[in-house]
Amino acid sequence: MRKSDKRKGQREAQGGGQLWLRMGEFVRAALYEVVIGTGLAFVGEALEEERTALCGPRYGHLAQRKAVRAGQVASSLVLGGRRVAVKRPRVRSVDGHEVALPSWLAWSAQDPLHERALEQMVLGVSSRRYARSLEPLPAGVVARGTSKSAVSQRFVYGTERQLAELMSRSLEGLTLTVLMIDGVHFADHVVLAAVGVDERGDKHVLGLREGATENAAAARALLSDLVERGLDPNRCLLVVIDGAKALRKAVAEGFGSRALIQRCIEHKKRNVTEALPQVMRASVRATMNQAYAMHDAAGARRLLENLARRLAHPHPGAAASLREGLEETLTVMKLGLPSSLQRVLSSTNIIENLFSGVRRISHRVKRWNGGTMVLRWTAAGVLEAERKFRRVTGYTAMPKLVAALRAHDASLTRTGKRLDDAEIAA
Repeated sequence: MRKSDKRKGQREAQGGGQLWLRMGEFVRAALYEVVIGTGLAFVGEALEEERTALCGPRYGHLAQRKAVRAGQVASSLVLGGRRVAVKRPRVRSVDGHEVALPSWLAWSAQDPLHERALEQMVLGVSSRRYARSLEPLPAGVVARGTSKSAVSQRFVYGTERQLAELMSRSLEGLTLTVLMIDGVHFADHVVLAAVGVDERGDKHVLGLREGATENAAAARALLSDLVERGLDPNRCLLVVIDGAKALRKAVAEGFGSRALIQRCIEHKKRNVTEALPQVMRASVRATMNQAYAMHDAAGARRLLENLARRLAHPHPGAAASLREGLEETLTVMKLGLPSSLQRVLSSTNIIENLFSGVRRISHRVKRWNGGTMVLRWTAAGVLEAERKFRRVTGYTAMPKLVAALRAHDASLTRTGKRLDDAEIAA
């Protein structure tokens, strides 16, 4: 075949493909218009049939008429993420009272626009571009409810409801073994978040509190709320915290010796390296990584104490940060769990990962208008992330953790004392 004939065939094939593409777009638009038009026609017919059932046939003479036609009124129904104008037939009783049509009550009882606006914005659609994200309506159909202010109001309503539902969840019946608490910054605000892990390894968002990890009152309020909603403070838990002294104090006050406290090793690494010159940070972090990757708590402690001694003279601040709460960074290591589960439970990275989704959906926010707005957006983000939760890595070893916690419970009940390190490891 000559090259000219081949190019001619390619052009014809390309032209045919474009023709089919244009035809496909035309068919799709025509189908969508037919579906919308048919749906709106059905709405009118259904309402008119119900009015006929109440009032009798038009122009008919009924001896015992109970209702009469009262014309039509301009109304709207939700369709495709917006409100579209429809004419609603009206019915009045013989004594002049409005009579509601059953189908209209059912169609307008709930407003799905709140859910649609919330879903769109959580997926990254801004309130200004909400209208562009919707399918176009056929010509002649009047729509409203897609303006920036309308969408924003619906988003506020939807997130307020989500926040209320999250903060009222019952925790009774949850067999929690791990409680993680961390504070995440949003501009000038800090949100304390609590996440639990049950005996199967499933994760649960437990609660939120606007405050600060340095504020013991906010931490106590969060823990008190969890207890009021069903968290058992008399059952031993592994409590993983970010290392703030106020948070550690609140946990000790709320759970006493029932809490096995694990300081987040990632926060510890960060706090120590930030107190050092840039040139030393990589080597110090590598030493700490080596220590926390061990399965021998005594060996890890010796390695970290040696590092603190080396830093004590040239960088006393970093050494003091390393020594502060050092033993509580080894709590999980003492339990003898597999490395995969040990790594997960030694830090609050679960909460950090959870809040990465919150930052993704809230990156367009330029100004946070108070703590309530922060909590609303946070609730929307964490509940969206919760839908994708999987069990923690290494969940097959959760029975070993449960056994250690129950042994600790039994020891406290028997002696009123906390297990020493050897007993916990056993």
